[in-house]
Amino acid sequence: MINITLPDSSVRQYPEGVTGVEIAKSISEGLARNVLSIQVNDEIWDATRSISSDSKIKLLTWSDPEGKATMWHSSAHLMAEAIELLYPGVKFGIGPDIENGFYYDIDFGNYPISSDDFPKIEKKILELAKEKQNFLRKDVAKTEAIGYFTGKGDEYKVELLQGLEDGQITFYESGKFTDLCRGPHIPDTSFIKAIKLLSIAGAYWRGDEKRKQLTRIYGISFPKQKELDEFLVFLEEAKKRDHRKLGKELELFAFSQKVGLGLPLWLPRGAALRERLEMFLKKVQKKAGYEQVMCPHIGNVELYKTSGHYQKYGESSFRPITTPVEGEEFFLKPMNCPHHCEIYKVKPRSYRDLPVRLAEFGTVYRYEQSGELHGLTRVRGFTQDDAHIFCTPEQVKDEFKGVMDIVMLIFKALNFKDFIVQISLRDPENKEKYIGSDENWEKAERAIREVAEERGLNTVIELGEAAFYGPKMDFMVNGFHGEGCPWPEMAARHYPG
Repeated sequence: MINITLPDSSVRQYPEGVTGVEIAKSISEGLARNVLSIQVNDEIWDATRSISSDSKIKLLTWSDPEGKATMWHSSAHLMAEAIELLYPGVKFGIGPDIENGFYYDIDFGNYPISSDDFPKIEKKILELAKEKQNFLRKDVAKTEAIGYFTGKGDEYKVELLQGLEDGQITFYESGKFTDLCRGPHIPDTSFIKAIKLLSIAGAYWRGDEKRKQLTRIYGISFPKQKELDEFLVFLEEAKKRDHRKLGKELELFAFSQKVGLGLPLWLPRGAALRERLEMFLKKVQKKAGYEQVMCPHIGNVELYKTSGHYQKYGESSFRPITTPVEGEEFFLKPMNCPHHCEIYKVKPRSYRDLPVRLAEFGTVYRYEQSGELHGLTRVRGFTQDDAHIFCTPEQVKDEFKGVMDIVMLIFKALNFKDFIVQISLRDPENKEKYIGSDENWEKAERAIREVAEERGLNTVIELGEAAFYGPKMDFMVNGFHGEGCPWPEMAARHYPG
């Protein structure tokens, strides 16, 4: 027998090899009918997967974000199965769940495909869903896996397999479809009662614009038709409030092919709106003890090599600008941090001078691939309300409190009520990715978590998502589209000396 600890901390004993579905049945038949997956310790598993040792579990349903993610992941597989039946010979890239639904990247070869084909694909998906196909997990040796997809002629899966270690490869089978996948998946396809394919787009294989462009099909599924109907009404309302549509109608901003993709032009009305917002923010900053600074739009490459940004983010920056001086290179400024450090170093400082708070509305430039550009939310040039606080380790917690107070004041002024806070910490198993001492990391991480707890914020912890220079806190604001959009970010950086 093994001990299973439930979310309420109660412990029940079950035979070794018990599954999440069986645990759910022992609690209630109703729960068993709604379980989509199970959290076993810190991992999400299939609800049909055997548990062989003492574990802490949580049964996941549609009301849980992880439950939704499981259904959407399974829906991506079901869509792939339907497409493979309708378009024999197509090849598949990746098909993950996303925040609202799922997508799959597909090489359709010579088949023409458009949104006009969505109805017949949706019909086939629902036909397959009614077959109540089980999702069967299978451990596969690397040579066997490569042999399978080589025989199938699917070079994308073979390429993915090349980067995986033997002993960590699993297939999932549902109906006539087999996919390379880590899981988890729902018990069977009958949970999918309603589905809608939403859009179609091009996506370069592995995000490399030098590779082949695949067809990405987005979709979403629900356990009830009523929920899909409500979502579609929501989407129609959201379209009316799309910032790209409003920006054009209200003459706030525009884009020009001649100026360049992802480089917004602020029109008179938009510039006036920006100026009004900046004046409000500067007033808040001044009251909080921040001093305004200004930096150039370019910087010597050596500046970013010294800070470590070049090594980490050089690939996502514009190519260096050369000058008539041999070996001299400049970058379009991809971030303000190193510039502010240079301002701080202009004169000797005493610990009595700290904290020093510097703020700037600094324009930065980052090279985003053309397929990832999206209105004002994903651009190649943007202005940050950026600030850096230089303080002692003992002052970190109070400074975090001060920044959080500013964020809350701004959110109240802008009527932002629906948000969550993501606390990104370093990966304890891979510390070499980060700079700074363990002592300073522990102080900074503890300060962030304590302040969030004291303020009663709705937080999620993400291990391994910290910046290379320190832990950070992101405020994710849900807009009308229901998507989380990062607004303020607070990070603790470690500098020597």
